[in-house]
Amino acid sequence: MGHCCSKNTAVDSDTVADHNLKSSNHDVSQTSHPAGNSVSGVSDATPGRQTPATSFSTSPFNSPLPAGVAPSPAARTPGRKFRWPLPPPSPAKPIMAALMRRQGKTKPKDGPIPEEQGEGGEGERTLDKSFGYGKNFGAKFELGKEVGRGHFGHTCWAKGKKGELKGVSVAVKIITKAKMTSAIAIEDVRREVKMLKALSGHRNLVKFYEAFEDANNVYIVMELCEGGELLDRILDRGGRYTEEDAKVILLQILNVVAFCHLQGVVHRDLKPENFLFLSKDEDAVLKVIDFGLSDFVRPDQRLNDIVGSAYYVAPEVLHRSYSVEGDLWSIGVISYILLCGSRPFWARTESGIFRSVLRANPNFDDSPWPSISPEAKDFVKRLLNKDHRKRMTAAQALSHPWLRDERNAIPLDILIYKLVKTYVRASPLKRSALKALSRALPEDEVTYLTAQFSLLEPKDGCVSLENFRVALMKNATDAMREARVPDILNLMDPLSYKKLDFEEFCAAAISVYQLEVHPEWDKISTTAFDYFDEAGNRVISLEELAQEMNLGPSAYSLMGDWIRKSDGKLSMVGYTKYLHGVTIRTNTRHR
Repeated sequence: MGHCCSKNTAVDSDTVADHNLKSSNHDVSQTSHPAGNSVSGVSDATPGRQTPATSFSTSPFNSPLPAGVAPSPAARTPGRKFRWPLPPPSPAKPIMAALMRRQGKTKPKDGPIPEEQGEGGEGERTLDKSFGYGKNFGAKFELGKEVGRGHFGHTCWAKGKKGELKGVSVAVKIITKAKMTSAIAIEDVRREVKMLKALSGHRNLVKFYEAFEDANNVYIVMELCEGGELLDRILDRGGRYTEEDAKVILLQILNVVAFCHLQGVVHRDLKPENFLFLSKDEDAVLKVIDFGLSDFVRPDQRLNDIVGSAYYVAPEVLHRSYSVEGDLWSIGVISYILLCGSRPFWARTESGIFRSVLRANPNFDDSPWPSISPEAKDFVKRLLNKDHRKRMTAAQALSHPWLRDERNAIPLDILIYKLVKTYVRASPLKRSALKALSRALPEDEVTYLTAQFSLLEPKDGCVSLENFRVALMKNATDAMREARVPDILNLMDPLSYKKLDFEEFCAAAISVYQLEVHPEWDKISTTAFDYFDEAGNRVISLEELAQEMNLGPSAYSLMGDWIRKSDGKLSMVGYTKYLHGVTIRTNTRHR
């Protein structure tokens, strides 16, 4: 059975040349260069990465098996999976079975997963490997040395021969068509190119130039990042960063992830190997790469395919119901590693890693955590909350007291749109309850809301639906339209008939779930209830309250203390329950 990172356990790197582990020491500073793999075979050959074609390591760090002992067959990074009608009894077996099928390694006794039938992997039909990209790669670029290798392809240095890129050094990701043995593998390539095109322009996102193809390969031409992986820098620093240096890294990561999420794009494979430095300079710009597992997601959509890298995968991804919050969990894991040099969740097998992610809590007690600031620990804990509803967004993380800096702009947060949409469609009682809560907000929460209100460019101290529309369109890319993010404005239509001043905007933009993890939540909720009892509380029947909360008669017995018998109004317990409804926790059952 897997377990979380035990006491005094720091991180190792992989020595993957022959998959034999050279040392049982867990100290990242004493290990060689790792070669972590993403889950998808088409997305692991990236600029500057030296990854063996046969590498299936689950992490950039060494497993602590004794020297000469090969990793378990389950110690591979889980791939994109398919839907099952019921949760699997083991979190690893069906994942690994689907990954083997995707890589053309199906055992004869195994039947195809229903969703895979007819995709060409079993020879039922010929796969169309024509992408419609340009056919003149050789005429425009001169290929040079190989700089990275993955399971499905490799990355080479190249130089432009003519056109705008004449004389410019670039990275060319070469994906072999012969290894595209399923329709999903082909779609991964199409999506990666589409993502890179649609998201172009952000400072911390690798620049895409053009895609080409011939009979044998697909060529993706991108910006050349010569500074190496973030993982290399961690190792060069002895396994961990100082708090101040970690902030510089995390500011860049959160900014580009906030940008992607606003566009309706979830990366799904954030890890230190997928961040490259533009140059070898100490203050070089950090770039996110590898969008082979990314996907477009509508504001209220939940995804269900299991993708990512084992040590960085979020609990809700394993439960097959997730959205952009999964990326913030991965950033939480990266933050933990940056600050202490250890993985927050560890086990010898992939199944053990998954169990640790689902059940264990990170260790914040052992060295060096006692010497790390309380603000930094709170930052990491709020990203590694197993309840995705209580996790910070990227924009909220940038406004956290540990990272907050007046010189760093806080980006527009798509969460604001979701919350305001719910608020304008809520009942008068619910809006009164939220207004009372907004009056009790601590200063650190108001800072984020003030920044978001300012980004909406209020007129006469108020914002309307038009303010929300203009702010969204100012940040729009092709990706936003692909993910249908602007559709959320249609659901905010009730705002056409009213305006929100700052006080009511705060009430509309509060996430009660996130506020619950605030260290002063008890004080906040008590103060809020006093305001509510004074101005918004009213007589309400048990039936009416249940109807407001979308609960049936079977819940009546649980609501006995929610309404005061003295005056028929909501009690303190009833008020807090009413604020967010009955919590349905997703991490209490383990199969």
